[in-house]
Amino acid sequence: MESYPPVFRCQQTTTLHPDDTSHDPIHYPDLVPVIDLQSLNHEDDANNIINKKILEEACEDWGLFRLVNHGVPPTLLKQLQELARELFTLPFESKKAAYSGAAPVTYFWGTALVTQSGTAVTRDPQNINWVEGFSVPLNHLSSFHPQLPTLESIKLLLMDYETHLSRIATTLFEAMAKNLDLNLETSKSYLSVDTGMVRVYRYPHGSVGWGMEVHTDSSILSILNQDDQVSGLEVLKDDRWLIVKPISNTLIVNLGDMMQAISNDRYKSVSHRVKVSKNNDRISICYFVFPGEDVVIESSKYKPFTYNEFSAQVQQDKKALGYKVGLARFSQKQDC
Repeated sequence: MESYPPVFRCQQTTTLHPDDTSHDPIHYPDLVPVIDLQSLNHEDDANNIINKKILEEACEDWGLFRLVNHGVPPTLLKQLQELARELFTLPFESKKAAYSGAAPVTYFWGTALVTQSGTAVTRDPQNINWVEGFSVPLNHLSSFHPQLPTLESIKLLLMDYETHLSRIATTLFEAMAKNLDLNLETSKSYLSVDTGMVRVYRYPHGSVGWGMEVHTDSSILSILNQDDQVSGLEVLKDDRWLIVKPISNTLIVNLGDMMQAISNDRYKSVSHRVKVSKNNDRISICYFVFPGEDVVIESSKYKPFTYNEFSAQVQQDKKALGYKVGLARFSQKQDC
């Protein structure tokens, strides 16, 4: 238990929020759309046409899909999971002393969100998210010198992982841009692999509670290497919560707010949440990629804005209101 932040040690249960209890997740057979990345790379392949159609429907109807044949070695995915689990078993005080508020890598707990200053945001112990994590901006990895040996090992793996994930994100975005009939030269600036970052999460086990409350990501794309033994991710589809089952050697891709804006609301930024397991800690590793900070996003549904402006508004709203308002702040028909 000494590896857990103190707030998790003394609290074995949490209380579900009233608006979460009305929609229990449904244990359907796995219905998440499956995209074969290898086929998307072959323009003349008949399977490419099928995959592009599945991708289009997944982006419009789900905002999320499962990726296979993605080219990331299974050994790399497994090693990242194993080292992440080892990292989180270190004493809390060691993790806190090494990385709380220290740029570029930050350590946080009690919330899935990190402020612009890099400090962890914690709330009332009765209403915290059951999560701890490390936030790693990938463009600083080469110059980063970890103070914890386990993180040094993860650093080397993440440098390899970044190469694969930036390739995947670029391939997927270009396929989406073609489906949306966007000008490829113009739209290329929307996705900047230099903004890529990874958050490594541990969700401590507990009786009842949320690792992350309902939210949408602010990214263009989020690519998840989730624990292949412990489920927890749930996605909102047609006003019902569906469990996204863990399947080895697959990645889960979900669209964020920036992709919804770029698509002029044709694609959806999917609402999702994470439920903690009663008996087992859950590890997940998520890659996020954004537009360049000063790139202006324009569409008929939203006022022109940059990601910098969007991020600043999100931080302002969380400070003033306690939650993220998101794209509604930039709607041409603003009602908030």
